[in-house]
Amino acid sequence: GGGVGGGVASPSASAERAGGGVGGVPVARFLMRALFTMFAEDVGLLPERSFSKLLEDSREDPTHFQHAVQELWEKMNTGGYSVLLRANIPRFNGGLFADATVIALNADQIQLLLEASGADWRDVEPAIFGTLLERALDPRERHKLGAHYTPRAYVERLVQPTVIEPLRAEWQAVQTAALQHAQDGKPEKAIAEVEAYLHRLASLRILDPACGTGNFLYVTLELLKRLEGEVLNTLRELGQGQQSLALAGVMVTPANLLGIELNPRAAAIAELVLWIGFLQWHLRTHGSLQGLPEPIIRDLHNVENRDAVLASDDRTPLLDAQGQPVTRWDGHSTKPHPVTGEEVPDPEARVQAWRYINPKPADWPEADFIVGNPPFIGTARMRDALGDGYTEALRKCYPNVPDSVDFVMYWWEKAAEQVRLGSARRFGFITTNSLRQTFNRRVLQNHLSAKPPLSLAFAIPDHPWVDSVDGAAVRIAMTVAAPGEHPGKLMNLVSERAAEGDEAAEVSLTEKLGKIFADLTVGADVAGAVTLRANERIGNRGVQLIGLGFIVEKKELEMLGYGKISGVEKYLRPYRNGRDIMQTSRNVWVIDLFGLNIKEVESQFPEIYQWVYDKVKPERDQNRRASYSAKWWVFGEPVVTTRESIKSLNRYIITCRTARHRVFLFLDSDVVPDAKLITIGLEDAYFLGVLSSKHHVIWATAAGGWLGVGNDSNYNHSDCFGKFPFPTPTETQTVRIRD
Repeated sequence: GGGVGGGVASPSASAERAGGGVGGVPVARFLMRALFTMFAEDVGLLPERSFSKLLEDSREDPTHFQHAVQELWEKMNTGGYSVLLRANIPRFNGGLFADATVIALNADQIQLLLEASGADWRDVEPAIFGTLLERALDPRERHKLGAHYTPRAYVERLVQPTVIEPLRAEWQAVQTAALQHAQDGKPEKAIAEVEAYLHRLASLRILDPACGTGNFLYVTLELLKRLEGEVLNTLRELGQGQQSLALAGVMVTPANLLGIELNPRAAAIAELVLWIGFLQWHLRTHGSLQGLPEPIIRDLHNVENRDAVLASDDRTPLLDAQGQPVTRWDGHSTKPHPVTGEEVPDPEARVQAWRYINPKPADWPEADFIVGNPPFIGTARMRDALGDGYTEALRKCYPNVPDSVDFVMYWWEKAAEQVRLGSARRFGFITTNSLRQTFNRRVLQNHLSAKPPLSLAFAIPDHPWVDSVDGAAVRIAMTVAAPGEHPGKLMNLVSERAAEGDEAAEVSLTEKLGKIFADLTVGADVAGAVTLRANERIGNRGVQLIGLGFIVEKKELEMLGYGKISGVEKYLRPYRNGRDIMQTSRNVWVIDLFGLNIKEVESQFPEIYQWVYDKVKPERDQNRRASYSAKWWVFGEPVVTTRESIKSLNRYIITCRTARHRVFLFLDSDVVPDAKLITIGLEDAYFLGVLSSKHHVIWATAAGGWLGVGNDSNYNHSDCFGKFPFPTPTETQTVRIRD
């Protein structure tokens, strides 16, 4: 794979520069034809070294390159005798060679293709090859060519329980029945039983509705071919030759695998990956590809290039009040922040924003099994990454899905509906491990408690992964669901160790059987608990500034009128966020103008008015949300319920929303809490003691779940506090806890 990588990346970049610069799509198609031709040469579908020899000759005289390669590819499209190669060429077709366009290359560029053809393409790993080729063809992705890939074992860990295990359970039943027929002296019935199962295998449809370059589909294909091989061996043992069935077309092929993919280049690569994988398997099994029915590859159109969750009658450019096009960040371009150096969205990278006409959920083709790895986009990033128009249209189309869920949950919702109502047998998805968080798991809970219900057949709540989009290490969850009420297999991570020379972790898992709940636990149904009336409106989140200009240093208070202007102290208050609490406090203050209109601010506190006008308003003016830009002098989210819950107290309890260690402590009531803090409007130390107890911490950890690569506990106030049943202590116990 590594040797091939160097040969793939350079010609793509080089070809784009050739002839004044060739667009990405023609380069992609050209390279896919070239690379498949190298593969065909190495597996014996073309005469030995025929393409390599053609490249060698063209390197000496590049003017012949286009004509020679085009003649070869046209013949591969139709089949027949090639004057160029002086040999009969099988018909490949499959749409890959329907367009035989060849990009003009110079001698150096032809040399790069020649070096790539020198690799042994028979054993190329299709999954890695697809990802590599897509990165090579995308100028933004080329710097990731050396990045690690998601290990094959990780992919199998989901495909096995989703697709293979139910098929194997069925196969075991078939074997038992066939054996009984054979023992009863009825070999023809035994053969018929096994042949019927082979026909069922050959008619399966497996869908990956976010297939990328076909990684999951390819692994599924190979595992199905292994199972098919066992069935054919059983038939042979029963006295039935496998050749008759194979020649009749009763076999698993790429036609069994369906995909939906938004990226047109990736969709085309996925079909190529599946055919390479299929031909490799046939070669390993039969020792030759001679005698394969033609065309060798077929244009199945089984990987559809479209959006998997949103459809619409049309889309039109979004215009502002002046009729000018509205643009948004392109969703992926970044640049270093001038102060922190961290990668942040590049404001110059803009694309057209769209309005969707009559949006509706996208249709999926009928399938027996659904498996895949939908995109990792959190709810907070959806508007930036997908655009306001798309996000709003999507949310409108799925009324049963909370607006606050991550993007992946729309795939989960669609698959769950199909499986629960019997259109598909099972589905399995990779999601980030935030699946267990409150809003995401509501989607699970809706289907687990519906009539008819859905059950989680398999789950891993926490597992390392490599994000296919940016190669970053992330934490994921795996869930497999089946219709009806059934116990499932819960796999919990015990340990993980980075493998030498690789970013992939070796993981150790333990198994527990039982009903798996929406929070991916077995045992007490924490996720099914309900909010207690006694706890309502006490636990809340802190404020969200939407403007760093509100924050001031203590030394700047005097210039804002603190200690000089009557009443100003009410609006200049200490401010704390999660890091202030859990690490070292910055001891900063905040300008909190809640309750004042802008005229009152200007007349009563002119220094503060000038400060927020200069430091807050410019940022708010750029904000897309009308309420933020209109009321620019107050916090974006002033959280009235939080203010109401603590306004009459001398102190209140806080905890950091996301933290490795669950700590509770008091803050004075004049301190403004950030949104990263959860406030609890209670000042009695008895409650601080109960919340700090191991009983509450265990509950909160189970109810709130975990977040991020650091796997930190997340205290969601509506679940962790709102559903927690406080004990009924004696007076002595209350006093002791309070003390």
